Amino acid sequence: MKILAIDTTTEACSAALYIDGEVTHEYKLAPREHTQLILPMVDRLMSSAGIKIQDLDALSFARGPGAFTGVRIAAGVIQGLSYANDIPVVPVSTLAVIAAGVYFKHGRKNVLTAIDARMGEVYWGAYKVGDNSIELIGDEVVVKPDQITSMDSSDWSAAGTGWSEYKDELQQKFSIDDDNIFSDYLPSAETIVKLAAQDYKRGRQMSAHQAQPVYLRDNVAKKKSKA
Repeated sequence: MKILAIDTTTEACSAALYIDGEVTHEYKLAPREHTQLILPMVDRLMSSAGIKIQDLDALSFARGPGAFTGVRIAAGVIQGLSYANDIPVVPVSTLAVIAAGVYFKHGRKNVLTAIDARMGEVYWGAYKVGDNSIELIGDEVVVKPDQITSMDSSDWSAAGTGWSEYKDELQQKFSIDDDNIFSDYLPSAETIVKLAAQDYKRGRQMSAHQAQPVYLRDNVAKKKSKA
């Protein structure tokens, strides 16, 4: 099984290639450089592996939520490759990717993920993660920190930039100590491609047309109506 994944949804830009269980990847923290970096990253990975796009079984990307422009870049690149080469797509939630990253590195199975969404809000999701599964508890939402639904957080860890920007509000609400907060975690294609491989085995791939970005804050792309 061969899967290519990319991510441009936050400050980080990354690409990863999964070939029969082995993962190679490139990652760079480079705000506002995603359009210049992502395709060369893909080209280098493919060239190093000695394969072409047509050899892939699937494509994957972080579908959002995240920076509006970054989400569009990732979706556009993958949809273009999919349409041109008739390859199915496996979209993966950006919030789920961060939660899974904490599990893969630290073994934390319960993760409250928050990405700074600006405008006094966070993109929020609660996940239970295992070796071959990830389960969203409730819904992914964009919400003000003080409006997040309370829950028993005694066995939870926390991750994402929202926990840095709104640490006082969130830590007071959920009583998670500093050792269980990973506020510097950003999504990476290395994690995306592992989750995509799991979903592909379960038959969750789709067409490029179906693989749409998820903004949560949909009104970002809409013009204000005139009074």
